Amino acid sequence: MSTVSIRARNLYKTFESNNKTVEVLKGIDLDIKKGDMLSIVGASGVGKSTLLHILGAIERPTSGNVFYDTEDLFLMDDKKLAGFRNRTIGFIFQFHHLLPEFNALENTMMPALIRGIKKKDACIEAENILHKVGLKDRITHKPGELSGGEQQRVAIARALILKPELKITLVVVTHNNRLADKMPRRVSLLDGMIVSDVSS
Repeated sequence: MSTVSIRARNLYKTFESNNKTVEVLKGIDLDIKKGDMLSIVGASGVGKSTLLHILGAIERPTSGNVFYDTEDLFLMDDKKLAGFRNRTIGFIFQFHHLLPEFNALENTMMPALIRGIKKKDACIEAENILHKVGLKDRITHKPGELSGGEQQRVAIARALILKPELKITLVVVTHNNRLADKMPRRVSLLDGMIVSDVSS
């Protein structure tokens, strides 16, 4: 039986805007098991991306906890948290966030170089994974010379180069109901709260 990998407990997130406090998340509880594939859906502004950023330790909640196995992530300082993200989580962003001055190979290598892996080894691994995502002939092209789909594949390669522990756990934030329906589990947000959590 799969074990719980991520546990979110009583997550709140507020922002200050025009001297007003805006509540984005309002007490989210969510368990994600190793091997889960789930979609997080809801209208714009309900907190989907904010929740994903907190689960991925990119952003801290205003209050509440996120546990990875038994470790409370937000008790870590920023440096330790950055190390955890680099070791454990692979992110694929909607807008890719590729560095325009570097080519596909260099963008893919970046997390490995940050980890301290030797450049030669990082290069070999980046080439291998770019071949696997169908970019064998595009590795020296910069993002501006790649199509949107090719840029997305570079982002996928970059997310997987370090073989992150959570890569077998897939959390997708989407407006696309057809994509969401293909996931075995669908979590719906409304007004900063989970209103349904359904497994097929």
